[in-house]
Amino acid sequence: MSETATLTLPDGSVAELPVIVGSEGERAIDIRKLRAKTGYITLDEAYRNTGSCLSAITFIDGEKGILRYRGYPIEEVSKRCTFIEAAQLIIWGDLPTAAQKTHFADLLTENSALPEAFRRHFSGFPTQAHPMSILSAMINALQSYDLPGLYIDSTEEFERVAASLMSKIRTIAAASYRSSISATINYPRYDMSYTQNFLHLMFSKPFKEYVPTDTATHALDLFLTLHADHEQNCSTSTVRMVASGQANLYASAAAGVCALWGRLHGGANQAVLEMLAHILEEGISVKDYVARVKDKKSGALLMGFGHRVYRNFDPRAQILKRAADKLLNEMHITDPRLDLARELEAAALADDYFISRKLYPNVDFYSGIILTALGIPLSMFTVMFSIGRMPGWIANWKEIAESPEVGIYRPRQIYTGPSHRPLPA
Repeated sequence: MSETATLTLPDGSVAELPVIVGSEGERAIDIRKLRAKTGYITLDEAYRNTGSCLSAITFIDGEKGILRYRGYPIEEVSKRCTFIEAAQLIIWGDLPTAAQKTHFADLLTENSALPEAFRRHFSGFPTQAHPMSILSAMINALQSYDLPGLYIDSTEEFERVAASLMSKIRTIAAASYRSSISATINYPRYDMSYTQNFLHLMFSKPFKEYVPTDTATHALDLFLTLHADHEQNCSTSTVRMVASGQANLYASAAAGVCALWGRLHGGANQAVLEMLAHILEEGISVKDYVARVKDKKSGALLMGFGHRVYRNFDPRAQILKRAADKLLNEMHITDPRLDLARELEAAALADDYFISRKLYPNVDFYSGIILTALGIPLSMFTVMFSIGRMPGWIANWKEIAESPEVGIYRPRQIYTGPSHRPLPA
């Protein structure tokens, strides 16, 4: 017999609510029929205690520092899979076979270049336009070129569209950067991997081809893999919300870009670099800055430490730290911000104040270091996050599209404005 929870209402009546247990033992009280049975709704602003969906894509246990894609631990996925293989796993639910890898790689290559007419759109943006505004607009515009109609009608068409979005988002991203510096927009190369191609698109010049090192390519591929999905965060929930109205994949992904743009979501790694720049500009020592952070009255924050979900080490951070250390050691970069980041990391990890509060470096701390070392400008940090998160957005859109019984998302509210009143005479 299935479990139920009993809710006693103020009038003494009782509502029996089903208990749902997930595959990892997560327990939820099913309130889908609560309003119909009792007239009550629940209130949970920011949805921090509300399960908005049933999903088979990603599992997180923040207390234990666990992240799994389709059941596979992130530690194993990051070690054995490229970003593209991880993307196929997230979108279709299983690790790709050799034939599937080849087929999808071919689709990515075939769909990497932007139509010539589409490329002209970049000239319509002012040079100071933020790359995220360009990215969201261009993804929406891309639908007009990629799909004959608004909707995807077959599994083959979905695969092609998924490949096109994943491939073209990096081409659009690089083109938005090149446009912002009045540089020639590069064409993708057909003999490079996904990640190598992006770096080529960003940094190659007509007179000098940019050839990334294996270490640089691996570090960026790891960055993308570790950002590929992260359960029901702000942008992914936005994608599902938009998709529930049967909006097409492009509109839903563009909405995800807009949600990710926020400083509290995709802007976290940018905030790390801004903090480092502030410390250097003000000439503050690491010891003094750490002391300010510990003094709640100072208002100083240690950006890139701690995480809303993880109450332990962010498993992604431990993986990315090794890649960051290797990259910095190999590149011999002279950048005071990166030297300062390492000093702050060492100071915080040796301080009981941070250790006792489990304020460890998170993925944003190390991703900011890696992107800076690779020469990615600060304005592109959130764009990089968008490229990595695209597989998760596609997978969540697909889950909604394949579950028509869910219906359109329509949260309730508790109205707190004026009650009925007549217009003044």
